[in-house]
Amino acid sequence: MQTPNNKYEVVIIGGGPIGIACALEAEKKGLSYLIIEKGCLVNSLYHYPTNMTFFSTSEKLELDDIPFISNNPKPTKREALEYYRRIATNNEINIHLFEKVTDVKTKKGKHFIVTSKNEYQAENVIVATGFYDIPNHLGVPGEDLPKVSHYYNDPHYYATQKTLVVGASNSAVDAALEIYRKGGEVTMLVRKPEIGERVKYWVRPDIINRIEEGSIKAYFDSNLKEIRENEVILNTPKGEKALANDFVLLLTGYRPNFGFLQNIGIKLSNDGRKIPFYNEDTMETNVPGIFLAGVICGGVETHKWFIENSRIHAKMIMDHLSKKQKISI
Repeated sequence: MQTPNNKYEVVIIGGGPIGIACALEAEKKGLSYLIIEKGCLVNSLYHYPTNMTFFSTSEKLELDDIPFISNNPKPTKREALEYYRRIATNNEINIHLFEKVTDVKTKKGKHFIVTSKNEYQAENVIVATGFYDIPNHLGVPGEDLPKVSHYYNDPHYYATQKTLVVGASNSAVDAALEIYRKGGEVTMLVRKPEIGERVKYWVRPDIINRIEEGSIKAYFDSNLKEIRENEVILNTPKGEKALANDFVLLLTGYRPNFGFLQNIGIKLSNDGRKIPFYNEDTMETNVPGIFLAGVICGGVETHKWFIENSRIHAKMIMDHLSKKQKISI
């Protein structure tokens, strides 16, 4: 719903599945809204690995009871992109893509959203920005070399190459297995004594078996000391070890943009988890009129919130805004 003078009842920052869910609920309540997304539609999902398969079934990824038809027991990235795109286009969701929000200023109960292209005014703001944009850096020498990446896309790129995969989460395990099966020479570096327990249940036995048979080399209880042009230096329980190396994938996780949250006035917990303050019944933060939705609610604990268990945030927020609107009338 476009409005004159760039004024809206709700501005949603983030055009991922949860941002779209918020828009659908706003339309139901008759609220004027705008989604502002710095990249393409469902930008984070678009940048997931090419061959990614979701942990959840398609039913758990559905928005607003709109059927998500998949050809597989677990839907793929490509199927999800198609599903969310069709929702956005068929429902004519009001969304501005490739427009980055740089600031939100609150004055006298109104919110002024500054972007790379424009400025908007809103009675309410929903931050649904996820966590995939800022990788966790290790801070080791050589991390800025061209052969190093914090994101993984397609295994073909690493065929016949010596690749070090750092991490033991789903993304690291998927990358290691796919690259190995495309002819890459893969070594995994894991700071814990075993592959993570949260790895997809149908994938975990596969990676364990490949490691045990020697197809994929793994160093456990180990960490990365240095990255060099043609080798990497590891700290292992048996001492320092140098390995010949062509590429390094640092798949050590990602984090929300905490600086942005703090700049707009949202408080974070000081216990190291950096969990934003919000009312669990309404999702409203300590800044009146600014709400949170989706994985960003978990602070550094990004494994706690997913599409399937945070879809409800959209309805919670819009029900609250609808009640507040009726009271004001």
